[in-house]
Amino acid sequence: MKYTPLDKATYINNRAEFVKHLASDSVAIFNSNDIMPTNADGVMAFRQNNDLLHLTGIDQEETILVLRPNFPDPAQREVLFIRETNDLIKVWEGHKFTKEEARSLSGIENVRWLSEFEKVFNELVVASQNIYINANEHTRAMLDVETRDDRFNSWCHQKYPNHTYKRSAPIMHDIRSVKSAHEIEMLQKACDITNDGFRRVLKFVKPGVTEYEIEAEFIHEFVKQKSRGFAYTPIIASGGDSCILHYIENKKKCQKGDILLMDVAAEYGNYNADMTRSIPVSGRFTERQKDVYQAVLRVKNEATDMLRPGVILTEYNKEVGLVMEKELLKLGLIDQTDIKNQNPDSPAYRKYFTHNTSHFLGLDVHDVGSFHKPVRSNTVVTVEPGIYIPEEHMGIRLEDNIVIQADKNLNLMKDIPLALEEIETLMNE
Repeated sequence: MKYTPLDKATYINNRAEFVKHLASDSVAIFNSNDIMPTNADGVMAFRQNNDLLHLTGIDQEETILVLRPNFPDPAQREVLFIRETNDLIKVWEGHKFTKEEARSLSGIENVRWLSEFEKVFNELVVASQNIYINANEHTRAMLDVETRDDRFNSWCHQKYPNHTYKRSAPIMHDIRSVKSAHEIEMLQKACDITNDGFRRVLKFVKPGVTEYEIEAEFIHEFVKQKSRGFAYTPIIASGGDSCILHYIENKKKCQKGDILLMDVAAEYGNYNADMTRSIPVSGRFTERQKDVYQAVLRVKNEATDMLRPGVILTEYNKEVGLVMEKELLKLGLIDQTDIKNQNPDSPAYRKYFTHNTSHFLGLDVHDVGSFHKPVRSNTVVTVEPGIYIPEEHMGIRLEDNIVIQADKNLNLMKDIPLALEEIETLMNE
């Protein structure tokens, strides 16, 4: 791996936190993700299962973690299985973890080759009442493709039908939603790399450049700083396409007078930043663009101030909608009649602000966590209001990454230019 991983103490603590939530006489299993095919003999870049990564730090395919707290033999309470390498793998794929490297990174002493899994697992299972299996239970997950976890879960149910099966996902969602100090450092690194990419782009953008050239400027800066690349497929949308929330073609030439909306960020060590900035292609905002920009910025600042431990995000998102409603009234985009006649399930402001304001952030860009429970200190969320006016070919969204804290929230993107005066100055230097 080219990034600097977290210290093993983080993974030791993460496992200790997970096993606190297990019922007695339980065994839990976590599998790595598959390497996914493209066409012919092609494959996609490997991306580790984030639950396994959170518990071990092992960023390698064909890895399994088994946890069996209170097993009579202490050496068997944590077992890590990794892929055994050989000369052919070394020639074609390069270095794989040795047992010692896996021990050093994860803090797990009992590291075995994957070929030993079934024998060891059987010994642990027959001494257990419950089996905790893992699955992707994200509310927005697309589950059309069978995963390694899915295949394992089917095998396990067939082989051990008389055990009680329980779900690891709710526990993982709970413990992953609160970030350690070291995790926040990783997120800060991803945001700092994103900052450098954005500043580079501010000097590059002018009428006539293409969206894909801007994308290239970002990826150059990200990879140069040991990022794997984009945290998600970048959105670089000029003109009317700035009103399309997930415009990813990035194919057009930027025109004088247009707004350029860029929802693009770096990852670092599998932790993701998530930034949106909206800038004038010409280097100067028009008066109308300034008015809309400042309205979005006011909503973002007020929404950030609302975030504190104890807030429930579903309720918070509704409150932010009411703040946006006031700004849309000032801009003349809606009026009191629209509000009076609105459907409560689809408020008038939704015509120009079509999404929620915040989501969890971490190992996943849309990270795990509950929108229906009070958030806790050191939860990391985005704050990203936007106003989209298709009839004016203008969409403006502004997004920062916020660590929720009791006294004063920490903005991980505080150094990324945001004030429109600063953006104009940097674009015209």
